[in-house]
Amino acid sequence: MKRFETKTVVITGGSRGIGAAIAKRFAREGANLVVSANEESVHTVADEIKADGGSAIAFVGDVTDKASVKALYDAAENAFGSVDVSIQNAGVITIARIEDMTEGEWDKVLAVNTKGVFLCAQEAILRMRKHGRGGRIINTASGQARDGFIFTPHYAASKMGVVGITQSLAKEVASENITVNAFCPGIIETDMWAYNDQAWGKLLGNYGPGELMKEWVEGIPMKRAGSGEDVAGLVTFLASDDATYITGQTINVDGGLIMS
Repeated sequence: MKRFETKTVVITGGSRGIGAAIAKRFAREGANLVVSANEESVHTVADEIKADGGSAIAFVGDVTDKASVKALYDAAENAFGSVDVSIQNAGVITIARIEDMTEGEWDKVLAVNTKGVFLCAQEAILRMRKHGRGGRIINTASGQARDGFIFTPHYAASKMGVVGITQSLAKEVASENITVNAFCPGIIETDMWAYNDQAWGKLLGNYGPGELMKEWVEGIPMKRAGSGEDVAGLVTFLASDDATYITGQTINVDGGLIMS
């Protein structure tokens, strides 16, 4: 299917993992991609999309810096003329006992995961209003937006904040044909989850590499970790014309790990 021909999609945190998978899925469906991250490897993702016949540019920037965010959306408009879908996916996590967690860790996680969503959504909505075609704002939350977990109070706070931003903005822009939704990935096979397995494994017991994640996966009703493509299917649906009457929602994509 080519559901997104003529559409421009901006995605942050697009250099790897869930973000890269989402970008490639949109490209296969005909979208123009603006793939952003804070590392040069984001160029590799854009190059892979172009090598497969897709349309993409890369942008290296910082979602916590307003000037950088403005430059990102300027680049999207300069390259493709508009912004139709904006996916706020950049995210970070650290894992530590409360007595060891630093103020710097708290500030960084909240800045990237929550302030970054605000700044990008703000800029995207301005562009969508200017072009008058409506649009889709899609935010990455987490299972910890539903149920905070041990040793990560800052991460839980940041992702619960994403749900609040999503609901508030959805009410504000609903009459402008702009929908705002979020999704909560569960245990997904990514670099972040490799770190999670190692860091939580040290604090929760004498786990070797991969052992804690394997144990947790056994608790998933579907008995497997998710993939970036599993998440991309939901995100492209939320961006499509089939989701025009869905807004203010936060949807789990986790194999049934958390049911609501």
